Amino acid sequence: MSDYVQMWKELGMDLETHDALCQVLPTAFGDVYLSQENRPEGMGFWDFVVSEIHGIRPSELIEAQKKGQKVFGTFCVYVPDEVVIAANGIVTGLCAGSQFWVPGGEKVLPKSTCPLIKASVGARLDKTCPFFRIADMYVGETTCDGKKKAWEILGKDVPMYIMDMPQMKREQDVEKWADEIARFAKVVEDFTGVKITVESLNAAIKVINEKRKALARVFDCRKAEKLPISGKDALLMMQIAFFDDPVRCAQMCNKLADELEERIQNGVSVFPEGTKRILLTGTPLAIPNWKLHHIIETSGAAVVCEEMCTGTRYFENLVDETKTTLEDQYAALATRYMKTNCACFTPNTGRIDDILRMAKEYKVDGVIDVNLKFCCLYDTEGYTVEKALKDAGIPVLGIETDYTDSDAEQLKTRIGAFIEMLG
Repeated sequence: MSDYVQMWKELGMDLETHDALCQVLPTAFGDVYLSQENRPEGMGFWDFVVSEIHGIRPSELIEAQKKGQKVFGTFCVYVPDEVVIAANGIVTGLCAGSQFWVPGGEKVLPKSTCPLIKASVGARLDKTCPFFRIADMYVGETTCDGKKKAWEILGKDVPMYIMDMPQMKREQDVEKWADEIARFAKVVEDFTGVKITVESLNAAIKVINEKRKALARVFDCRKAEKLPISGKDALLMMQIAFFDDPVRCAQMCNKLADELEERIQNGVSVFPEGTKRILLTGTPLAIPNWKLHHIIETSGAAVVCEEMCTGTRYFENLVDETKTTLEDQYAALATRYMKTNCACFTPNTGRIDDILRMAKEYKVDGVIDVNLKFCCLYDTEGYTVEKALKDAGIPVLGIETDYTDSDAEQLKTRIGAFIEMLG
């Protein structure tokens, strides 16, 4: 990625520290991904994106800014991309998935904060993530206490808008979220200088719906008895989807799905017959957090689904495209986004229903419930998840981890024993 040095310099990045990250990433990616056999040809696109992760997409965003577009950096699946796109804005994810950034976050956050939050703050403060440097505005939400405090730090030198997330799912809470979306739309209009219309919002809703449909097609292929794609490759696709142009993302996902569907017809599998099928549930796995998938898929099992924000929560449920007023469109957006079952809600029985449904749909042999260390929400909800699975007769393993590799051997032992127990 040497061609982008001048761009990084103009962004004010710490080039020496960033070089250290760039030297590590290719080796890690090669060990985890390029060591796989019989991968779908369509994965070449995502391999290329990762090889240029801090170059090609950031350069596109900068060119768009030169033409007057605003870039919004988001952290959560509850922020409605449709609103930003309707105002001719661009949405991008932000770096948060590597131990590399955690020490920078610990300079200002307690060590007992979850690694995802520490990594995102560290990536910004240490000036080693171009997406943080490019974004004209950050959009946060109140899904957890750690994030709420992090926004106060991140918002000191970049415009920060925080969406107030309801904590329950009553009718009045859905209405509250619709009002919050309407307020966010006004902020976006003022910031971009572009008025949101029924027509522009409807077009944006269709764009994001098409992206969701394309991602869902790939996941549907993972329900097949002969798995045409590894869990690692599906995870990579999901992680990149948070950063990529939504139209291009849909095109490439549909192209991949075409290949996977053909593989299924031809009986092509990337795993031996009888490989145990695992559903992962819990906290999100932001790029480049590939540790768990790699351990599972080198221990005799296959990850066939992720009930996570970097999984089904990102694309399940479409927004109603038939509404003809902005008020009704905001209500439709609220209805769709409030169907996402994050552990921030109480009660959160919908997530249990989702996990049990997916265990059946994806024909899983067992479930691994993943909690990023110090994430109180998912850690606490783990009790309910594990009880529901045991009551349903579905084997479950609960694990807690972080971004370091210090627990890799322990995880290999525990996960290997769990897979062996599945018979």
